[in-house]
Amino acid sequence: MSPQSKKQTVSSETKEEASRVAKSMQKPGQTKEQTRLIANGIQKGIEQYKKLHKSKSREIDKRLKLLQNKSNSRFEIEIESESEVQIMYRQHWFPWILLGFSWLMAGLYFFL
Repeated sequence: MSPQSKKQTVSSETKEEASRVAKSMQKPGQTKEQTRLIANGIQKGIEQYKKLHKSKSREIDKRLKLLQNKSNSRFEIEIESESEVQIMYRQHWFPWILLGFSWLMAGLYFFL
């Protein structure tokens, strides 16, 4: 890679916006060179903001893709597990004994 390809070019919109902001902030007696330096500083700030925004949006996209992949894989696993596993319910005998005992005691109470 040549050194020129590593350097990113600045869009004309960014240059125009930076010069417009610099001119709007220009004070009386300020030279064109000073205004140009301010515009360059603003332009670099805009570039950094755009880079940060791009990296954040890429990170958000990566997280969304991971979440989508995880939710899809969970759904597939649930479908597979439902078809393979047979659920059998067994009732415990202790509640039936308590029910019978309570009926027996209620019957004895009413007869005696």
